[in-house]
Amino acid sequence: MQTQPATAATLSVEETTEVCRLTVGGRWERADQRPQWSPAPGAAFRRVEVVVTPLERWDGSLVIFLGEVRRLCEKRGWPLAVQGLPAGIPPALVQVQPPPARTNGYTWPWLSEIGLATRKLGYDLRDYARFLGNCTIGFGQLLLRPAHFRWVDCFGQMQQCGALGLPIIGLISFLVGVIMAYQSAVLLRQFGADIYVADLVGLGVVREMGPMMAAVVVAGRTGAAFAAEIGNMKANEEIDALETLGLSPVRFLVLPRLLALQLMMPLLALYANALGVLGGLLVAWGLLDLPPITYWIETKGVLDLSDLGTGLFKSVVFGGLIGLAGCLRGLQADRSAAGVGKAATSAVVTSILCVIVADAVFAVVFNILGL
Repeated sequence: MQTQPATAATLSVEETTEVCRLTVGGRWERADQRPQWSPAPGAAFRRVEVVVTPLERWDGSLVIFLGEVRRLCEKRGWPLAVQGLPAGIPPALVQVQPPPARTNGYTWPWLSEIGLATRKLGYDLRDYARFLGNCTIGFGQLLLRPAHFRWVDCFGQMQQCGALGLPIIGLISFLVGVIMAYQSAVLLRQFGADIYVADLVGLGVVREMGPMMAAVVVAGRTGAAFAAEIGNMKANEEIDALETLGLSPVRFLVLPRLLALQLMMPLLALYANALGVLGGLLVAWGLLDLPPITYWIETKGVLDLSDLGTGLFKSVVFGGLIGLAGCLRGLQADRSAAGVGKAATSAVVTSILCVIVADAVFAVVFNILGL
Protein backbone atom coordinates (compact mmCIF):
# COMPACT_ATOMS: atom_id res chain seq x y z
CA MET A 1 0.00 0.00 0.00
CA GLN A 2 1.25 3.51 -0.95
CA THR A 3 0.13 6.43 1.27
CA GLN A 4 0.80 10.08 0.54
CA PRO A 5 2.00 12.38 3.36
CA ALA A 6 -0.68 13.54 5.76
CA THR A 7 -2.09 16.84 4.60
CA ALA A 8 -5.43 18.54 4.90
CA ALA A 9 -6.62 16.21 2.15
CA THR A 10 -5.45 12.61 2.15
CA LEU A 11 -5.30 10.07 -0.67
CA SER A 12 -4.10 6.49 -0.39
CA VAL A 13 -3.56 4.28 -3.44
CA GLU A 14 -3.72 0.48 -3.39
CA GLU A 15 -3.08 -1.39 -6.64
CA THR A 16 -3.63 -5.05 -7.48
CA THR A 17 -3.80 -6.89 -10.78
CA GLU A 18 -7.57 -6.39 -10.87
CA VAL A 19 -8.37 -3.09 -9.20
CA CYS A 20 -6.82 0.22 -8.18
CA ARG A 21 -8.47 1.48 -4.99
CA LEU A 22 -8.24 5.18 -4.12
CA THR A 23 -9.19 6.09 -0.52
CA VAL A 24 -10.05 9.75 -0.01
CA GLY A 25 -10.20 11.41 3.41
CA GLY A 26 -9.41 14.52 5.41
CA ARG A 27 -10.39 18.06 4.53
CA TRP A 28 -10.81 18.90 0.83
CA GLU A 29 -10.84 22.63 0.35
CA ARG A 30 -9.34 24.90 -2.26
CA ALA A 31 -7.08 26.63 0.22
CA ASP A 32 -5.42 23.32 1.10
CA GLN A 33 -2.98 21.25 -0.93
CA ARG A 34 -4.87 18.77 -3.09
CA PRO A 35 -3.34 15.32 -3.81
CA GLN A 36 -2.92 14.13 -7.40
CA TRP A 37 -3.29 10.66 -8.88
CA SER A 38 -1.33 9.70 -11.98
CA PRO A 39 -1.45 6.01 -12.97
CA ALA A 40 1.63 4.54 -14.58
CA PRO A 41 1.48 4.12 -18.38
CA GLY A 42 1.77 0.34 -18.09
CA ALA A 43 -0.69 -0.12 -15.21
CA ALA A 44 -2.04 -3.69 -15.11
CA PHE A 45 -5.29 -3.20 -13.21
CA ARG A 46 -8.61 -3.35 -15.03
CA ARG A 47 -10.89 -1.07 -13.00
CA VAL A 48 -10.76 1.78 -10.52
CA GLU A 49 -12.60 2.20 -7.22
CA VAL A 50 -12.78 5.42 -5.21
CA VAL A 51 -13.70 5.08 -1.52
CA VAL A 52 -14.66 8.37 0.11
CA THR A 53 -14.29 8.13 3.90
CA PRO A 54 -16.12 10.58 6.17
CA LEU A 55 -14.70 14.01 5.38
CA GLU A 56 -14.20 16.92 7.75
CA ARG A 57 -15.12 19.47 5.08
CA TRP A 58 -15.19 19.55 1.32
CA ASP A 59 -15.90 21.94 -1.53
CA GLY A 60 -15.38 22.09 -5.29
CA SER A 61 -11.81 20.80 -5.05
CA LEU A 62 -13.17 17.31 -4.32
CA VAL A 63 -15.43 17.49 -7.37
CA ILE A 64 -12.47 18.61 -9.50
CA PHE A 65 -10.37 15.68 -8.27
CA LEU A 66 -13.14 13.17 -8.97
CA GLY A 67 -13.63 14.69 -12.41
CA GLU A 68 -9.92 14.29 -13.19
CA VAL A 69 -10.08 10.65 -12.08
CA ARG A 70 -13.08 10.13 -14.31
CA ARG A 71 -11.36 11.64 -17.34
CA LEU A 72 -8.31 9.42 -16.79
CA CYS A 73 -10.51 6.34 -16.54
CA GLU A 74 -12.42 7.25 -19.69
CA LYS A 75 -9.17 7.80 -21.56
CA ARG A 76 -7.72 4.44 -20.49
CA GLY A 77 -10.99 2.53 -20.75
CA TRP A 78 -11.25 1.62 -17.05
CA PRO A 79 -14.62 1.29 -15.33
CA LEU A 80 -14.92 3.63 -12.33
CA ALA A 81 -16.99 3.06 -9.20
CA VAL A 82 -17.29 5.52 -6.29
CA GLN A 83 -18.33 4.52 -2.76
CA GLY A 84 -19.31 6.86 0.06
CA LEU A 85 -19.93 9.80 -2.24
CA PRO A 86 -21.11 12.92 -0.34
CA ALA A 87 -24.78 13.73 -0.75
CA GLY A 88 -24.09 16.97 -2.61
CA ILE A 89 -22.36 15.28 -5.57
CA PRO A 90 -24.59 13.49 -8.11
CA PRO A 91 -23.37 9.92 -8.80
CA ALA A 92 -23.71 10.37 -12.58
CA LEU A 93 -20.98 13.01 -12.42
CA VAL A 94 -18.23 10.56 -11.55
CA GLN A 95 -19.44 7.09 -12.57
CA VAL A 96 -17.79 5.47 -15.60
CA GLN A 97 -19.44 2.37 -17.03
CA PRO A 98 -17.56 -0.29 -19.00
CA PRO A 99 -17.51 0.53 -22.72
CA PRO A 100 -20.22 -1.38 -24.58
CA ALA A 101 -19.19 -4.12 -26.98
CA ARG A 102 -18.73 -2.77 -30.46
CA THR A 103 -21.00 -4.12 -33.16
CA ASN A 104 -21.38 -2.98 -36.72
CA GLY A 105 -25.15 -3.27 -36.51
CA TYR A 106 -25.40 -5.26 -39.73
CA THR A 107 -25.98 -8.96 -40.14
CA TRP A 108 -24.45 -8.83 -43.63
CA PRO A 109 -22.06 -5.86 -43.90
CA TRP A 110 -21.51 -6.47 -47.60
CA LEU A 111 -25.16 -5.60 -48.21
CA SER A 112 -24.61 -2.15 -46.73
CA GLU A 113 -21.53 -1.68 -48.92
CA ILE A 114 -23.52 -2.63 -52.01
CA GLY A 115 -26.27 -0.23 -50.98
CA LEU A 116 -23.87 2.66 -50.42
CA ALA A 117 -22.13 2.00 -53.73
CA THR A 118 -25.49 1.85 -55.53
CA ARG A 119 -26.60 5.11 -53.96
CA LYS A 120 -23.34 6.80 -54.96
CA LEU A 121 -23.74 5.46 -58.50
CA GLY A 122 -27.25 6.91 -58.62
CA TYR A 123 -26.01 10.32 -57.51
CA ASP A 124 -23.20 10.20 -60.09
CA LEU A 125 -25.61 9.27 -62.88
CA ARG A 126 -27.88 12.13 -61.84
CA ASP A 127 -24.97 14.59 -62.01
CA TYR A 128 -23.88 13.21 -65.40
CA ALA A 129 -27.40 13.50 -66.80
CA ARG A 130 -27.79 17.06 -65.51
CA PHE A 131 -24.43 18.10 -66.96
CA LEU A 132 -25.14 16.45 -70.31
CA GLY A 133 -28.55 18.11 -70.42
CA ASN A 134 -27.04 21.54 -69.75
CA CYS A 135 -24.50 20.97 -72.52
CA THR A 136 -27.28 19.93 -74.93
CA ILE A 137 -29.26 23.06 -74.09
CA GLY A 138 -26.13 25.14 -74.60
CA PHE A 139 -25.54 23.65 -78.05
CA GLY A 140 -29.16 24.37 -78.93
CA GLN A 141 -28.71 28.01 -77.93
CA LEU A 142 -25.51 28.10 -79.97
CA LEU A 143 -27.39 26.98 -83.09
CA LEU A 144 -30.17 29.49 -82.51
CA ARG A 145 -27.95 32.45 -81.60
CA PRO A 146 -24.40 31.84 -82.85
CA ALA A 147 -23.54 35.54 -82.58
CA HIS A 148 -23.78 35.31 -78.77
CA PHE A 149 -21.24 32.49 -78.58
CA ARG A 150 -17.72 33.27 -77.32
CA TRP A 151 -15.87 32.39 -80.51
CA VAL A 152 -12.66 34.03 -79.32
CA ASP A 153 -12.43 31.56 -76.44
CA CYS A 154 -13.23 28.70 -78.81
CA PHE A 155 -10.45 29.69 -81.23
CA GLY A 156 -7.99 29.97 -78.36
CA GLN A 157 -8.88 26.49 -77.16
CA MET A 158 -8.57 25.15 -80.72
CA GLN A 159 -5.00 26.40 -80.79
CA GLN A 160 -4.23 24.90 -77.38
CA CYS A 161 -5.70 21.44 -77.99
CA GLY A 162 -4.96 21.28 -81.71
CA ALA A 163 -1.93 23.07 -83.11
CA LEU A 164 0.16 22.89 -79.94
CA GLY A 165 -0.48 19.14 -79.66
CA LEU A 166 0.78 18.22 -83.13
CA PRO A 167 4.39 17.38 -82.15
CA ILE A 168 3.57 14.83 -79.45
CA ILE A 169 0.71 13.29 -81.44
CA GLY A 170 2.91 13.04 -84.54
CA LEU A 171 5.76 11.41 -82.63
CA ILE A 172 3.56 8.81 -80.94
CA SER A 173 1.62 7.99 -84.12
CA PHE A 174 4.85 7.63 -86.12
CA LEU A 175 6.30 5.25 -83.54
CA VAL A 176 3.07 3.23 -83.43
CA GLY A 177 3.24 2.82 -87.21
CA VAL A 178 6.88 1.75 -86.96
CA ILE A 179 6.10 -0.82 -84.27
CA MET A 180 3.12 -2.27 -86.15
CA ALA A 181 5.09 -2.55 -89.38
CA TYR A 182 8.13 -4.09 -87.72
CA GLN A 183 6.16 -6.70 -85.76
CA SER A 184 4.05 -7.69 -88.76
CA ALA A 185 7.07 -7.74 -91.09
CA VAL A 186 8.89 -10.26 -88.91
CA LEU A 187 5.93 -12.64 -89.16
CA LEU A 188 4.82 -12.07 -92.77
CA ARG A 189 8.37 -12.36 -94.06
CA GLN A 190 8.37 -16.05 -93.14
CA PHE A 191 5.49 -16.66 -95.59
CA GLY A 192 6.73 -14.40 -98.37
CA ALA A 193 3.85 -11.98 -97.79
CA ASP A 194 5.89 -8.82 -97.32
CA ILE A 195 3.49 -6.72 -99.35
CA TYR A 196 0.68 -7.28 -96.85
CA VAL A 197 2.52 -5.19 -94.28
CA ALA A 198 1.03 -2.16 -96.05
CA ASP A 199 -2.49 -3.62 -95.71
CA LEU A 200 -2.10 -4.36 -92.03
CA VAL A 201 -0.57 -1.02 -91.13
CA GLY A 202 -2.99 0.96 -93.30
CA LEU A 203 -6.14 -0.62 -91.93
CA GLY A 204 -4.88 -0.73 -88.36
CA VAL A 205 -3.78 2.88 -88.28
CA VAL A 206 -6.68 4.46 -90.19
CA ARG A 207 -9.50 2.54 -88.53
CA GLU A 208 -8.17 2.07 -85.00
CA MET A 209 -4.74 3.21 -83.92
CA GLY A 210 -4.74 6.69 -85.47
CA PRO A 211 -7.93 7.97 -83.80
CA MET A 212 -7.15 5.99 -80.64
CA MET A 213 -3.61 7.33 -80.20
CA ALA A 214 -4.76 10.87 -80.92
CA ALA A 215 -7.54 10.48 -78.34
CA VAL A 216 -5.23 9.06 -75.68
CA VAL A 217 -2.72 11.88 -76.12
CA VAL A 218 -5.47 14.50 -76.08
CA ALA A 219 -6.99 12.90 -72.96
CA GLY A 220 -3.70 13.11 -71.10
CA ARG A 221 -2.84 16.58 -72.37
CA THR A 222 -6.07 18.49 -72.96
CA GLY A 223 -8.49 16.64 -70.69
CA ALA A 224 -6.25 17.23 -67.69
CA ALA A 225 -5.81 20.88 -68.71
CA PHE A 226 -9.58 21.41 -68.89
CA ALA A 227 -10.07 19.89 -65.44
CA ALA A 228 -7.22 21.90 -63.93
CA GLU A 229 -8.33 25.21 -65.45
CA ILE A 230 -11.97 24.89 -64.41
CA GLY A 231 -11.04 23.40 -61.03
CA ASN A 232 -8.71 26.33 -60.34
CA MET A 233 -11.48 28.75 -61.28
CA LYS A 234 -13.79 26.98 -58.87
CA ALA A 235 -11.19 27.15 -56.09
CA ASN A 236 -10.83 30.90 -56.72
CA GLU A 237 -14.64 31.29 -56.62
CA GLU A 238 -14.71 32.59 -60.19
CA ILE A 239 -17.47 30.13 -61.10
CA ASP A 240 -19.50 31.35 -58.12
CA ALA A 241 -19.06 34.88 -59.43
CA LEU A 242 -20.41 33.84 -62.84
CA GLU A 243 -23.45 32.23 -61.26
CA THR A 244 -24.01 35.31 -59.08
CA LEU A 245 -24.09 37.45 -62.23
CA GLY A 246 -26.64 35.07 -63.75
CA LEU A 247 -24.19 33.61 -66.29
CA SER A 248 -24.06 29.89 -67.02
CA PRO A 249 -20.65 28.25 -66.41
CA VAL A 250 -21.55 25.62 -69.00
CA ARG A 251 -22.12 28.26 -71.66
CA PHE A 252 -19.05 30.35 -70.87
CA LEU A 253 -16.54 27.67 -69.85
CA VAL A 254 -17.62 24.24 -71.09
CA LEU A 255 -19.07 24.85 -74.56
CA PRO A 256 -16.03 26.69 -76.04
CA ARG A 257 -13.72 23.90 -74.89
CA LEU A 258 -16.07 21.12 -75.96
CA LEU A 259 -16.70 22.56 -79.42
CA ALA A 260 -13.01 23.30 -79.98
CA LEU A 261 -12.02 19.74 -79.11
CA GLN A 262 -14.67 18.18 -81.33
CA LEU A 263 -13.61 20.36 -84.26
CA MET A 264 -9.92 19.60 -83.85
CA MET A 265 -10.07 15.85 -83.18
CA PRO A 266 -10.78 14.83 -86.83
CA LEU A 267 -7.82 16.93 -87.99
CA LEU A 268 -5.60 15.40 -85.32
CA ALA A 269 -6.79 11.93 -86.35
CA LEU A 270 -5.91 12.63 -90.00
CA TYR A 271 -2.49 13.85 -88.91
CA ALA A 272 -2.00 10.72 -86.79
CA ASN A 273 -3.06 8.52 -89.71
CA ALA A 274 -0.54 10.14 -92.03
CA LEU A 275 2.34 9.82 -89.56
CA GLY A 276 1.42 6.22 -88.73
CA VAL A 277 1.36 5.19 -92.40
CA LEU A 278 4.65 7.03 -92.93
CA GLY A 279 6.25 5.07 -90.10
CA GLY A 280 5.09 1.80 -91.63
CA LEU A 281 6.39 2.87 -95.06
CA LEU A 282 9.87 3.60 -93.71
CA VAL A 283 10.06 0.21 -91.99
CA ALA A 284 8.86 -1.63 -95.11
CA TRP A 285 11.34 0.28 -97.25
CA GLY A 286 14.31 -0.24 -94.94
CA LEU A 287 13.60 -3.74 -93.62
CA LEU A 288 11.76 -5.43 -96.50
CA ASP A 289 13.21 -3.47 -99.44
CA LEU A 290 9.65 -2.64 -100.46
CA PRO A 291 9.60 0.41 -102.79
CA PRO A 292 7.64 3.37 -101.41
CA ILE A 293 5.44 3.59 -104.51
CA THR A 294 4.50 -0.07 -104.18
CA TYR A 295 3.69 0.42 -100.50
CA TRP A 296 1.54 3.45 -101.31
CA ILE A 297 -0.38 1.69 -104.09
CA GLU A 298 -1.08 -1.29 -101.82
CA THR A 299 -2.26 1.00 -99.03
CA LYS A 300 -4.60 2.88 -101.39
CA GLY A 301 -5.99 -0.39 -102.67
CA VAL A 302 -6.90 -1.77 -99.25
CA LEU A 303 -8.46 1.44 -97.90
CA ASP A 304 -11.70 3.10 -98.96
CA LEU A 305 -13.77 6.06 -97.79
CA SER A 306 -15.70 3.98 -95.26
CA ASP A 307 -12.48 3.16 -93.41
CA LEU A 308 -11.50 6.81 -93.29
CA GLY A 309 -15.04 7.90 -92.39
CA THR A 310 -15.37 5.49 -89.48
CA GLY A 311 -12.07 6.67 -88.05
CA LEU A 312 -13.02 10.34 -88.34
CA PHE A 313 -16.46 9.72 -86.86
CA LYS A 314 -14.92 7.95 -83.90
CA SER A 315 -12.49 10.82 -83.40
CA VAL A 316 -15.38 13.30 -83.13
CA VAL A 317 -17.06 11.14 -80.49
CA PHE A 318 -13.76 10.68 -78.65
CA GLY A 319 -13.29 14.45 -78.59
CA GLY A 320 -16.74 14.95 -77.10
CA LEU A 321 -16.15 12.33 -74.42
CA ILE A 322 -12.78 13.80 -73.47
CA GLY A 323 -14.18 17.33 -73.31
CA LEU A 324 -17.17 16.28 -71.22
CA ALA A 325 -15.03 14.28 -68.80
CA GLY A 326 -12.45 17.04 -68.35
CA CYS A 327 -14.98 19.83 -67.83
CA LEU A 328 -17.18 17.75 -65.53
CA ARG A 329 -14.27 16.76 -63.29
CA GLY A 330 -13.21 20.39 -63.15
CA LEU A 331 -16.67 21.49 -62.03
CA GLN A 332 -16.70 18.71 -59.41
CA ALA A 333 -13.25 19.59 -58.01
CA ASP A 334 -12.78 20.52 -54.36
CA ARG A 335 -11.84 24.10 -53.52
CA SER A 336 -8.18 23.36 -52.82
CA ALA A 337 -4.91 22.71 -54.61
CA ALA A 338 -5.16 19.00 -53.80
CA GLY A 339 -8.71 18.95 -55.17
CA VAL A 340 -7.55 20.46 -58.46
CA GLY A 341 -4.83 17.82 -58.78
CA LYS A 342 -7.28 15.00 -58.07
CA ALA A 343 -9.70 16.44 -60.62
CA ALA A 344 -6.99 16.47 -63.31
CA THR A 345 -6.02 12.88 -62.54
CA SER A 346 -9.64 11.75 -62.51
CA ALA A 347 -10.27 13.53 -65.81
CA VAL A 348 -7.45 11.62 -67.53
CA VAL A 349 -8.58 8.26 -66.17
CA THR A 350 -12.24 8.89 -67.00
CA SER A 351 -11.42 10.14 -70.50
CA ILE A 352 -9.25 7.17 -71.43
CA LEU A 353 -11.79 4.72 -70.00
CA CYS A 354 -14.64 6.33 -71.96
CA VAL A 355 -12.57 6.32 -75.15
CA ILE A 356 -11.72 2.62 -74.85
CA VAL A 357 -15.30 1.64 -74.04
CA ALA A 358 -16.62 3.71 -76.94
CA ASP A 359 -14.08 2.17 -79.31
CA ALA A 360 -15.18 -1.32 -78.28
CA VAL A 361 -18.82 -0.39 -78.88
CA PHE A 362 -17.96 1.06 -82.30
CA ALA A 363 -16.08 -2.10 -83.26
CA VAL A 364 -19.17 -4.23 -82.60
CA VAL A 365 -21.60 -1.80 -84.23
CA PHE A 366 -19.49 -1.30 -87.36
CA ASN A 367 -19.09 -5.05 -87.71
CA ILE A 368 -22.86 -5.51 -87.54
CA LEU A 369 -23.40 -2.74 -90.09
CA GLY A 370 -20.72 -4.18 -92.37
CA LEU A 371 -18.52 -1.09 -92.27
